[in-house]
Amino acid sequence: MRNIVHRHLGKVVAGTAIAVAGTAVMIGVTLPGTAGADDTATRAGQSVRQEGAPGQEGAPGRAVAPGVVEDAPAEGERGTGRDPLTDDERERGEKIALSRQLIQGSESVDGDRGPQPLGVDLAEPEADEAGDPDAPRRADVTFYDYRDDTLVTRTVDLGTGTVVRTGTQRGVQPPLSRAEKAEAARLLIADPLGAGLKADYQDATGEQLTSPDQLRLSGAVYRAAPGAQPAVLDQCGEHRCVRLFPKIKNGPWVDARSLVIDLSARKVAELDL
Repeated sequence: MRNIVHRHLGKVVAGTAIAVAGTAVMIGVTLPGTAGADDTATRAGQSVRQEGAPGQEGAPGRAVAPGVVEDAPAEGERGTGRDPLTDDERERGEKIALSRQLIQGSESVDGDRGPQPLGVDLAEPEADEAGDPDAPRRADVTFYDYRDDTLVTRTVDLGTGTVVRTGTQRGVQPPLSRAEKAEAARLLIADPLGAGLKADYQDATGEQLTSPDQLRLSGAVYRAAPGAQPAVLDQCGEHRCVRLFPKIKNGPWVDARSLVIDLSARKVAELDL
């Protein structure tokens, strides 16, 4: 194992605790679960509009196409009051939020049409609804639009099946979704800078690394710091960039902390650590 550490760029690290906790101490990386926690903007910092009013859909200055009325998805199992959202409510909320205009005018992490889903959470009640057990059940549905690096939050009324409001933010980087970490690994495996990771995988397993499915992936959002990265990563923070912590399934962690994947530009670069 020690020979692998010295032989390849993607060094194998023995032990989960050393690889993850040690990395956080040495390089100040925010690990999954807290990445982006301090990036959450207040509503005052968002570009928010009420649905049905003149405004924007996505990027500033972009005209909004006429709305298309569609049947709301089936309600399924429902919670009450401030109960956590049920699986049915989460699915319903995402379907309500994904309007035809949003799908046609946005892009996911792998370049497909439509925004990248990030999460569905129970929305906070309005000021006059606090303590009301019969208050409407609403959900905040968040997406990332890779077309213009915009975080889109749509608040939907789960009872009426309508979008209440839409907010857009730039430079806000919430925690990564599983699909984004998988795409980052896919880009790294295909890039020349991923050669060390592939060599370590072959040494540890005797097989070739060809797919993110062969790894267990953790990751953190990477933000540019002046003078701390090559120029190709200067836009990280405006772009969605990832530092991966890959683990070979049933095997060791691999030290890839010197590599950053810019998902927006679909490029991989190496930090000078």
